[in-house]
Amino acid sequence: MNSPAADRARYDRATAHLDAPLAVVDLDAFDANADDLVRRAGGKPVRVASKSVRCRALLERVLARPGFAGIMSYTLAESLWLARSGFEDVLLAYPSADRAGFGELAGDPKLAAAVTVMVDDPAQLELIDGARAGGAEEVRVCLELDTALHLFGGRVRVGARRSPLREPERLAALARQVSARPGFRVVGLMGYEGHVAGVGDALAGRPLRSRAIRLMQGAARRELAARRAEAVRAVRAVVPDLEFVNGGGTGSVQQTAAEEAVTEIAAGSGLYVPRLFDNYTSFRGRPAALFAQPVVRRPGVGVVTVLGGGYPASGAPGPDRLPVPYLPQGLRYDPQEGAGEVQTPLLGAPADDLLIGDRVWFRHAKAGELCERFDALHLVEGDRVTATAPTYRGEGRTFL
Repeated sequence: MNSPAADRARYDRATAHLDAPLAVVDLDAFDANADDLVRRAGGKPVRVASKSVRCRALLERVLARPGFAGIMSYTLAESLWLARSGFEDVLLAYPSADRAGFGELAGDPKLAAAVTVMVDDPAQLELIDGARAGGAEEVRVCLELDTALHLFGGRVRVGARRSPLREPERLAALARQVSARPGFRVVGLMGYEGHVAGVGDALAGRPLRSRAIRLMQGAARRELAARRAEAVRAVRAVVPDLEFVNGGGTGSVQQTAAEEAVTEIAAGSGLYVPRLFDNYTSFRGRPAALFAQPVVRRPGVGVVTVLGGGYPASGAPGPDRLPVPYLPQGLRYDPQEGAGEVQTPLLGAPADDLLIGDRVWFRHAKAGELCERFDALHLVEGDRVTATAPTYRGEGRTFL
């Protein structure tokens, strides 16, 4: 692995012929991260979370590697677009209210065979049936298990508010409803433990909080493993030919893969390794997706101003949602301005070595959200750009 200074020199050389702002993906790091996900999955296939990639060329690249199978998508429109593009196994990870999309799905045998939709409420079945517009294709359905940890008799909840289906018997009851309804078939069960997979447990300078997170996550893993196994048994009693049980996320790949009930792992952010994944004890990845902003001002000693860069990530607002100045190392935001929409002042000794037109390389807080800011990703191998791939945005697709 190169030093940060060597990486900066490589990226600068590779993109010297391009004007910033620009975004790159380091393919050596991307491929190494893919190998690490497969290793941690321990022989179970990894389903790629498309929201963390948002580039068809890179989805194709990773799915061509051994150990990866299928896509986990985030909207129905995206799912249909990917299926029309040749991806044959697309699991929509969230319920949808896209009536036009359901009409297309139910009326096209190729789309119906490739796309599986998420359901956690009988009302969603009613919506789909009402949108069929005469389409009679069988709709593939996945049920979602609520993975949140409940403490103190349910008075405290730790985990995302997703599915209302927590108890195995409620999942089995919905499986029976779906199975009894013409035009639907249950094929999978999913549970995303974001409070384990998506929360860092080694926060810099916060040892007590880090220990508390590790204790919470250990308890959450034990509780969920037992409850997920019960849920799978209950659903299989109704649907013996259940095709898959999906679980996990980048931060919990090896722990979730160890559960016998889980048949496949979901992961995506681990390919790009954004800054929110720096604080994990379970794995160490290589930053693969970066963006560069040009220096356009030198307001004084120890400060430069770059063009733009105010790309906050989704979630509860806070400093951890901001991109981080990465290369050269040692730069920081002005606390009075932060990351600005049009200009971003950066402070620190390295600023005095930067000239007008030089680049500062940033890492986004999350993975695929970076692609909503750029039309293209320049793919770097060594110190050369060997290809340029459009992002979803570059193909005119903005699904959310």
